[in-house]
Amino acid sequence: MDNETQKVVIIDDEPTTLLLLESAVESLAKVVTVSQSANAFSVIKAQLPDLVVLDISMPELSGFEVCKQLKACPETAAIPVIFVTSHSDPENEHVALSLGAIDFISKPIDIGLCQMRVRNHLTIQDQKTKLARVNHELEAEKKQLAITLKSIADGVISINAAGDVTFINPVAQRLTGYSETEALGKPIDEVMNLRDASTNERLLNPALYALEVMRPVAMSYNATLVSRHNQVFRVEDTASPIIDEDGHLSGAVIVFQDVSEAIEMAVKMTHLTNHDQLTGLPNRVLLHDRVVQAITRCFTSKQSIALLLIDIDNFKYLNDSLGHQVGDYIIASIAKRLAKVVGESATLARVGGDEFACLLTEIGSGYSADSIAMACLQAGREPIDIDGKAHQLSLSIGISLYPQDAVNAEEMMRHADSAMYRSKSKGKDTFSFFSKDLQHAMHHRVEMEVKLRNAIENDSLAIYLQPKYNFDDSAVLSAESLVRMFDENGKVIGPDEFIPLAEETGLIHQLGKQVLQKSCEFVARCNELGQDFKVAVNVAAKQLSNPGFAKEVAEIINEAGIAASSIELEVTESALMHDFEQTRDILNDLASLGVTIALDDFGTGYSSLSYLRQFPLNVLKIDRSFVIDMDKEQQAHDIVTAIVHLALSLELTIVAEGIETQSHFAALKALGCHLGQGYFMCRPMAMADFFTKFIDDCQVA
Repeated sequence: MDNETQKVVIIDDEPTTLLLLESAVESLAKVVTVSQSANAFSVIKAQLPDLVVLDISMPELSGFEVCKQLKACPETAAIPVIFVTSHSDPENEHVALSLGAIDFISKPIDIGLCQMRVRNHLTIQDQKTKLARVNHELEAEKKQLAITLKSIADGVISINAAGDVTFINPVAQRLTGYSETEALGKPIDEVMNLRDASTNERLLNPALYALEVMRPVAMSYNATLVSRHNQVFRVEDTASPIIDEDGHLSGAVIVFQDVSEAIEMAVKMTHLTNHDQLTGLPNRVLLHDRVVQAITRCFTSKQSIALLLIDIDNFKYLNDSLGHQVGDYIIASIAKRLAKVVGESATLARVGGDEFACLLTEIGSGYSADSIAMACLQAGREPIDIDGKAHQLSLSIGISLYPQDAVNAEEMMRHADSAMYRSKSKGKDTFSFFSKDLQHAMHHRVEMEVKLRNAIENDSLAIYLQPKYNFDDSAVLSAESLVRMFDENGKVIGPDEFIPLAEETGLIHQLGKQVLQKSCEFVARCNELGQDFKVAVNVAAKQLSNPGFAKEVAEIINEAGIAASSIELEVTESALMHDFEQTRDILNDLASLGVTIALDDFGTGYSSLSYLRQFPLNVLKIDRSFVIDMDKEQQAHDIVTAIVHLALSLELTIVAEGIETQSHFAALKALGCHLGQGYFMCRPMAMADFFTKFIDDCQVA
């Protein structure tokens, strides 16, 4: 306590007592003395001391009367008063206390006792002053904070640990539709109705999530706030937990802003950047982006895409002779017709003055592009009425297909352009594919589909078996089942020619069923000779999309009378990821039958290890593309090594395919592979030949 900062006024008419009191107090505070009680009030009012020491018995005005003056004045009423008295009777004390006195000093003056009393009250007064100052500062800070939160352009809502609203600023009140009185104490989920802009599903409030995870979080992307008056705002926000100095969670605060206008503007700008102003169609920039995306998807879907380049014949003549306004009308009219023809599943774009492009992504062959092109030509032939006169128009169309005749988006555009000019040179009003060879391929496809259907209906598909050799003792106790088809001349047709077609046309289900039946019958024949044998059968992605596939497999195995463990089903990574949940369920059903599950062509797909671990896999096959190059490229060797180590760590049986040299065989054996197959050991053989070489011979032996 600093005596220079505090002040005491002493009032007494006796000079001796006044001197004694002054000497007792001067070390504690600045002292002002008054000997005439009539002047006491004016001095006190002028000095506004921290403490008044006041004698009761004085000739002019008694101490009681001076005290009454002090307490009656608002400026001096709070100043504490200590009475000095020679009286010790209860009546005087009662009067003094009733007037607001806080203590007494008795005469004769005991200096030590006087100092202690004054010091104690000065200390109390000092603490009161400091407390008042702190409270004032806190109140000022609180007011400033409240002003800031109410002035901020973002919505601010705080909640307690139970999730109930404890504060809501004006912006948040406007966006939610709740006033401060209405919102306080309500659950924040009731005040903030957050929903997904696309699905309209209810979203978890970030403030509640921040309470749960005890860290700052952001709102879900694409969030909207629906006010109680059903106004919808696109909002962005962050929420943070409120944790006190002791680490206790007391609540959370969410700060959010209305970004509706910004998003609307961004959408408009994006639309202007990527669309043609006259027709509203995508422009060349957006078309190129969609072609690139479609090509990327083709890597996994194995489907074709088509790009049609459409040009209005003789448009320059019409535009120059009739004027640009009429030319714009013609372009807009043709755009509407073409959009109606190609439908919503295709991308129709305006890529030049009188040029349009149409991207078709849902095709399995050139036939879809063929039919769309013919429909576009027909739409272009309809007369256009201009100032009461019908004008006959026509279109020239060029078609490019990926991956049949192009390797990227730019090449597709160039090839479609070349094909379009071929249509022009052929007399216009027609369409042309980039390559005549492609047309030949389409006819070949039709013929192949007929052959495939006949082979399935006549049960004439042939099964070839490629043995799997044990790296330790070269024993052959299993093989991969491979399907073959024969043409009318008895020539073998490889699976690469008809399996994709079977998947595209849906014949893969019947084909797969026949292959599994024949494979199970082969195992049954082996068992009849007392030979345990295992056959691996390939399963296509579309087969796994059939919910009843596991039941079908069980029926075929039971009908053949063999153990389910004699059959191994090979699936590819891309097939696993086609429909993750359903595929996992089907594979679990198959595994419960006792069938072995093998992952084929590992390393060429796009699945993650975390996903693979969720499937009931028993076998991992190393793709031939890695095996073939492993003795020439260190990278391929390293990949095979990594795959082997991964499979071993997952306790999977390892099968290497595509072994063509002694070097391949030795390297794979050294790495620890269990089984191998390839031309180095044995080519695929007809089932009868395989039976004779590997089963009958074993039986004789």
